[in-house]
Amino acid sequence: MSFSREIKEELSKHIPTGRHCQIAEIAAIISLCGKISVNEKEQHFIKIVTENLTVARKYFMLIKEAFQGDIQIQVRRNRYLKRNRSYALIIRDSQMSMRILKATKLINQQGDIVEEMSIISNRVVQNTCCKRAFIRGAFLAAGSMSDPEKTYHFEIITTTEEKAAQLRDMIRFFDVDAKIVKRKKYFVVYVKDGSQIVDVLNIMEAHKALMNLENVRILKEMRNSINRQVNCEAANISKTVTAASKQLEDILYIQNTVGFGDLSPGLKEIAKLRMEQPDASLKELGSMLSTPIGKSGVNHRLRKLSIIADSLREHKEEK
Repeated sequence: MSFSREIKEELSKHIPTGRHCQIAEIAAIISLCGKISVNEKEQHFIKIVTENLTVARKYFMLIKEAFQGDIQIQVRRNRYLKRNRSYALIIRDSQMSMRILKATKLINQQGDIVEEMSIISNRVVQNTCCKRAFIRGAFLAAGSMSDPEKTYHFEIITTTEEKAAQLRDMIRFFDVDAKIVKRKKYFVVYVKDGSQIVDVLNIMEAHKALMNLENVRILKEMRNSINRQVNCEAANISKTVTAASKQLEDILYIQNTVGFGDLSPGLKEIAKLRMEQPDASLKELGSMLSTPIGKSGVNHRLRKLSIIADSLREHKEEK
């Protein structure tokens, strides 16, 4: 089961107790996946379509709870994808349809089908709890989320820029930085930051999905942290090996060119010790000396040997 489906399965079990929240969620559902038709007698009918049986059941229970009345359900099989079915909830009672449209503010006083886009003046979503319900309904109707194991991406698809702006502003009300992108003929409201997607799941009250996402995020952060440490250690080892190889090369050049006779006792001792211990760290070399010294002291002596080797090479080139 996809992560999107898991979220929708969980949200489908959540029926708001307050009628105002039920209406807000229904408003989002009809707005994003509903169709309102008017016959020649100017009677209104509502049709809501989804491919998810659990979501269809949620729509049915939600409308039944808030408005009572008769709701028909049609099941259709996709002709090209034999396994896929679509579920249509149809309200043929024009009086019930009008009650729903008026309650959800999807029809004005003149009987025209319009949507009040303002989240400030629209009474349907004035309460914080109703904003939560509207976002939940919007995700059930047209939302999806990527597999968090791969990437973090939460989105809800809308048909108009006005609907997208309304939904974006509603999500931003909860301090989540939702954005809009145009994709072909649609406008997509999306959130890409993992921690903010956690906030969106909390807004919709998908607490189980939230915990699953948090667990994935923790594991990914642990893996990334371990990978960074391993890469850092590998880089340090590579750097140490490269430096030790150069030091050994310089020491051997001095030995083969002029020998160690003119070197000070300290330089002679560290040169011989590096030849005996080519893989030892600077700290380890310092502890092996007759008079132990620190890492910086060892590095200072090896740098002096490198300068001597470079000087001998330049002198040879001049000849």
